[in-house]
Amino acid sequence: MDATANATPFSTLIRSASHARHTEAETSTFMSDLLGGRLGVDAYTRYTEQLWFVYRALEGASETLRRNPVAGPFIRRELERTPELERDLAHLRGAHWRTGLEPLPATAAYAARVEECARGWPGGFVAHHYTRYLGDLSGGQIIRDKAEKTWGFTRKGDGVRFYVFEGIANPAAFKRSYRELLDGVAADDLEKQRIIDECKRAFDFNGAVFRELGEQFPLSA
Repeated sequence: MDATANATPFSTLIRSASHARHTEAETSTFMSDLLGGRLGVDAYTRYTEQLWFVYRALEGASETLRRNPVAGPFIRRELERTPELERDLAHLRGAHWRTGLEPLPATAAYAARVEECARGWPGGFVAHHYTRYLGDLSGGQIIRDKAEKTWGFTRKGDGVRFYVFEGIANPAAFKRSYRELLDGVAADDLEKQRIIDECKRAFDFNGAVFRELGEQFPLSA
């Protein structure tokens, strides 16, 4: 990073650097078809299943990293999604929702990378944490709204609880405070660049999951 970059807040750098990949993931064929109401609730269910594997990897490391100077400040209980995902899956798949639950190959690779970062690279964990949770607080709300309208879920109820952050009264203020944490992250410029690169990689993992979901749920010609 050059002197000009040093004057730019890290949260701005990371958002700008990953913008193209973020757009690519958001506009994937699968997500476009899902949000366009062209896919059934089975596709939404399969997507929710994949999220469970990723968040189990993210949140399984929380206690270990809570006191870490780099990752620790980002770990907030009000962000935790695994309990909500499990409630949604019980609604979507029934009481025995774990039976036969398998990650797609891309999801397995994604979760493995999150776990790898959690074990040995807190900065990389922050990249994945940022990519997931700030996305949930932003674009995730569009998915919730579409799911409620398309498949008749109760507003902010079972089936879409993953997208409902009960412990965050003001999402805009929370996102601002999160970006302030990014700006003050305990990392030098070289490490910040590595975090940015891992953030791009996180979007690539997301894109791979969407591609495999798209192969499972192609629209008939």
